[in-house]
Amino acid sequence: MDSELPRPPAHGKYDFHANRPRQQKGTFLKWFCVSLIIIIILALGICGIVLLVSFKKAEVPHFQVKAVQVPKFSVANVLTDQQKVLSTNLDFIFESDNKNMFVGVDFGNMVMVATWDDVEAHLGETHVQNYVQKSKGVSTLKVSAKGEVEINKDVKKEDMKLDLSLSGDLKFFSGPFKTQTWPFLISCNKISAMPGVEQPAQPTPAPVPAKPAAEQPAQLRRPPNSQHQQSRLQVSRQHHRLSRQPNNGLLQANISKPAGYVTGIRYNGIDNILDTVNPEDDRGYWDVVWAPPGTKGTKGNFQRIVGTEFRVILDREDQIELSFKIPYNPVTNAKKAAPMEIDQRYVMLRGVSGIYAYGIFERAAWAAFGMPNARLAFKLQRQQFKYMVIADNRQREMPVPEDRKKPRGQELAYPEAVLLVDPIDPQFRGEVDDKYQYSMESQDIRVHGWVCRDPPSGFWQITPSYEFRSGGPNKQFLTSHVGPSTLAVSYTSCALNKDMFGITMFVSAHYSGEELIPRFAEGEPWNHVYGPMFMYMNNITKEENISLLWENAKEKMRSEVNKWPYSFPASEDFPKANERVNVTGTFFVHDKYKTKEKEPAKNSFIGLGPPGEAGSWQRDSKNYQFWTRTDEHGKFTLPFVRVGSYDLYGWVDGFIGDFKHNTPINISVGQNVDVGEVLFEPPRDGPTLWEIGVPDRMAKEFHIPDPNPKYVNKLYVNHPDRFRQYGLWERYAELYPKDDLVYDVNASDYTKDWFYAQVTSLDNVASDATYKLRIALASATNSDLQVRLNKPKPSPPIFTTGRIGNDNSIARHGIHGLYWLYNIDVKGSELNKGNNTLYLTQTKGVSPFQGIMYDYLRLEGPPSSPK
Repeated sequence: MDSELPRPPAHGKYDFHANRPRQQKGTFLKWFCVSLIIIIILALGICGIVLLVSFKKAEVPHFQVKAVQVPKFSVANVLTDQQKVLSTNLDFIFESDNKNMFVGVDFGNMVMVATWDDVEAHLGETHVQNYVQKSKGVSTLKVSAKGEVEINKDVKKEDMKLDLSLSGDLKFFSGPFKTQTWPFLISCNKISAMPGVEQPAQPTPAPVPAKPAAEQPAQLRRPPNSQHQQSRLQVSRQHHRLSRQPNNGLLQANISKPAGYVTGIRYNGIDNILDTVNPEDDRGYWDVVWAPPGTKGTKGNFQRIVGTEFRVILDREDQIELSFKIPYNPVTNAKKAAPMEIDQRYVMLRGVSGIYAYGIFERAAWAAFGMPNARLAFKLQRQQFKYMVIADNRQREMPVPEDRKKPRGQELAYPEAVLLVDPIDPQFRGEVDDKYQYSMESQDIRVHGWVCRDPPSGFWQITPSYEFRSGGPNKQFLTSHVGPSTLAVSYTSCALNKDMFGITMFVSAHYSGEELIPRFAEGEPWNHVYGPMFMYMNNITKEENISLLWENAKEKMRSEVNKWPYSFPASEDFPKANERVNVTGTFFVHDKYKTKEKEPAKNSFIGLGPPGEAGSWQRDSKNYQFWTRTDEHGKFTLPFVRVGSYDLYGWVDGFIGDFKHNTPINISVGQNVDVGEVLFEPPRDGPTLWEIGVPDRMAKEFHIPDPNPKYVNKLYVNHPDRFRQYGLWERYAELYPKDDLVYDVNASDYTKDWFYAQVTSLDNVASDATYKLRIALASATNSDLQVRLNKPKPSPPIFTTGRIGNDNSIARHGIHGLYWLYNIDVKGSELNKGNNTLYLTQTKGVSPFQGIMYDYLRLEGPPSSPK
């Protein structure tokens, strides 16, 4: 019986001969292809990993200098026996060993510099345009240089030692991978002048992997100083290096790119003058304190200026100028940064032992804000720079920052003042260290700095002009000091760290309070150039007295002052001499109750400031001011004034009040201005009945007590500035524990007996006349001065100032702050014939630092026939 055939599978065909489903021929090919693809992918992945690993390993290549040859090195006479030429023919040969078969190595754009330190000779600079490229193996490159330089002394061939350096970029590249570059610098020191002898070279350290773009530093490099000196700008991924050869040592500054921090200064054998204990962004830098609208007092937000845009402005043989700019975006930067752009500029000139710096502050129609502080700060090596100099009679050895920390230091009434209870150097035990003790008036801040004794070196900040500072010539600023241990960032930018400070301040609320904070309205544009300032470095031999460093610094300062305005700044925002004009005239003063005729205002201040009321210049903080002193005949010249509209202001020691010329001064290019004779008639209604003090805007002539023996700064013992001792505000209560001082105008001496109160005495009184009481204040801090006549409290005062001042000069050891003048009418009916008592009461007393300092007091009789 026939059997039934099985049904063929639905997915294929049936083989009737084998009695089974027929197999597909493409199945084996399919699986073979899939397997092959997987194998290829795995192989490619493994190759990629190997390539990546290989390329990564190449970031630290085997790279070394094999030999340096000096085949020719001789001295030949030229023309005369006195004129000699040093002739060089140098071969620099090096080899590199690349063991990575996947990566090629490129040596290109290299520069060789040869110097001879003994004569500061710049012997040659060779740019290498060709390069050696090899994927694996040893590559050899020969760099040659020839040079001649004149010398002025006899030399012996065996004594000549060359310093040689080769710098450039080391590049790695491989197929589709992006080329990566690292800078390198090979230094070979003290190469002898023996022809044909190979000299060993110092090994070059492995290149350091590059930082992210936002953190890349920059280098400025300058070769030694000589008549053949050239300049060279080396921009690497890590630094700009600026170097030159001053008298006895290499000056080399490293500036981070694009931030603009000065991270290091190498000079006179000191690897880094700046404090290497601090991170790189806390050594040399610009900063500001800015305050949003509505911020009270002098508080604000601290902002370190960190550039994000870097540019090479100039790269010439005689000058290098770099720009590190922080732009402002009103959308992305709103409430995060001060609404302005700041361009930090650094300049080095051929033959100059130092670095110039200036800043361009600019804003467009942006948000409102205030700026309590702006400065440029440098922090020096704390263990080397210990001797501070700010004036001929204000210089001393200083404690170190560690002395200010607990338990070595004890904080006093405020964080800046510290009692040194256990300093590292016992000579400072029991002294007070306070940065405010080293403040100075703007007119006097020309040069200040620090001295290192070994090796004998000086670091000085020279400010040849104060036209760009706020507040006029007698505004007080901080100078050099040891930074305090703690200080709230929201308060001020002046002392946030514990270092040996050298600072240049441009804007400051110190000794003035919030009245001197530049405030900008919504949409108010502004442009202001601060500087240039000059960071000068000098040195002497160990056999010489370190006082020579200070004398040389002062001489250099005078030279820089004579060069102002500088011709080198590349920015158009800084006008050169031919874009400025001179303003001349003669200043007279006439007090009709002192002299019949006007007299020359000798040695008096006169200057140009923004248009305003008389005396408004001392509260100006946005504009440029130009000041000078008159000569014996009252003549004055205000040189190199910027284009603009000004008022002419002034004041005369010995007379109260402020002068303002009644005609505005408009400055335009090419037109010098002669204002002719100008006359100041100080406030005066009648003859002087009595007076206390000297009208000079300071309280220096009054009684200044000895400091508490527990709080002494030895610098100010038997010193003209004895008022800078700490804690003098406490001495009044100790000297007068029960009753306030009583001053008798007929018997008392204001140099010994004057603080706050005085008794008046009159022989005759015109009851229907008006007398004038004039009170000039040298300082006021959160004070309310009330004046009463013959009636103590609780009777109402005849005059009150209301709450005035925030200069805090009492606590900051300043003998003055802002100047205040009050002219008070006193009715004759309120005076007694004979003795009269004038009560001066400062009613605010929450803090020991609230108070006033007097400049001058005078009571004038009714008008009468003057002289």
